[in-house]
Amino acid sequence: MKILLVEDHADIRRLVRMTLEYEPCEIREASHVEEAEAVLRDFRPELILLDVMMPGARNGLDLCRSLRADPRNDAVRIVMLSALDGLDDQMAGLAAGANDYLVKPFSPLQLLETLCKRPTPPAAARKQGAWA
Repeated sequence: MKILLVEDHADIRRLVRMTLEYEPCEIREASHVEEAEAVLRDFRPELILLDVMMPGARNGLDLCRSLRADPRNDAVRIVMLSALDGLDDQMAGLAAGANDYLVKPFSPLQLLETLCKRPTPPAAARKQGAWA
């Protein structure tokens, strides 16, 4: 599985890498939205683990919305990672097009459980009935 991890905190990137080191996957990393966009020019992930709050003019929600605006990304699973744990925050992530929302701090087991469960369709697909 090809994974793009977009997270500005090196310790969380390390935790994710260590959690997935025994899984058959190729992980690319980015520490902010602009770096993620550069990686995406040459890398087509099946899964994006995407932090909400990052440095720079754009955040993870912005990137999620722009990814979902491109039909080529319809099959890409996006899991938001955030310390924002309110219901409104989680709803904003799902409304932006994320399949799942994982609240920090999370354990390696929580990450694996999230990745192993059947993905929830993005909000737009659920509204249009496009998710089979």
